[in-house]
Amino acid sequence: MREISLDRLRTLVAIADLGSFAEAARMLNLAPPTVSLHIADLEARVGGKLLSRTRGRVQPSAIGETLVERARLGASTGAIAQLLPQALETLSQHHPAIDVQVAVLTSQDTLKKLAEGALEIGLVALPQAPVKGLRIEPWRRDPVMAFLPARRECPEVVTPAWLAAQPLILNDNTTRLSRLTSEWFANDGYQPTARIQLNYNDAIKSLVAAGYGATLLPHEASTPLHDTLIAMRPLQPLLWRQLGIAHRAGEVERPTQHVLDVLWGLSAG
Repeated sequence: MREISLDRLRTLVAIADLGSFAEAARMLNLAPPTVSLHIADLEARVGGKLLSRTRGRVQPSAIGETLVERARLGASTGAIAQLLPQALETLSQHHPAIDVQVAVLTSQDTLKKLAEGALEIGLVALPQAPVKGLRIEPWRRDPVMAFLPARRECPEVVTPAWLAAQPLILNDNTTRLSRLTSEWFANDGYQPTARIQLNYNDAIKSLVAAGYGATLLPHEASTPLHDTLIAMRPLQPLLWRQLGIAHRAGEVERPTQHVLDVLWGLSAG
């Protein structure tokens, strides 16, 4: 199966955020040569240099910046980083002849390209306004949880009042998750200001583990929390992140249906 590796996209974003191959390797728990191989593989696929070194700091090239921005927007849904790789693995086992190519896009760009015929299937944040010629169906409903530094005392259930008093690391305001969490706080009369805003969930979690602050992120039941430096707590009131599957209306070709079937197999949330 030929695809853009999501692991390699995460590596590129980590280097762009941290300005260092070595720091990215530490954050991602990868050997430094693996990080270098990830970037070499991406550069071979896009046909150009993605990173350059300026004054001792590694920075994205023009092509790299474009790819980083798309990777950030995709990772902010959580589906790109956690759920889609599971679907691709299952598909490769049962239908190895299907050639899947992944484009990391915002929900709006995904719907636009679907309408133009440039994509077959899209994973989008819900709700979305109806789009002529497209079917947009609910796919997953995952709880948004509080991710907290484990070294600090924290309640068993996290409320807006308690969390608003903590240092916060949140998704930036271009994301639907940012709007969801802002509404969650606002319904209780709070408008906290984050210490830092990022679009890369793994980087946010690494800052939480380091004790820099707390965050709100979706948690998929199929991806248990492994980092012992992070405590995860439910919210009160509850908050949910909803995703949908979008594709063109009408008859679906068999390879596209196989991909849809695999995605629907991951719909429990």
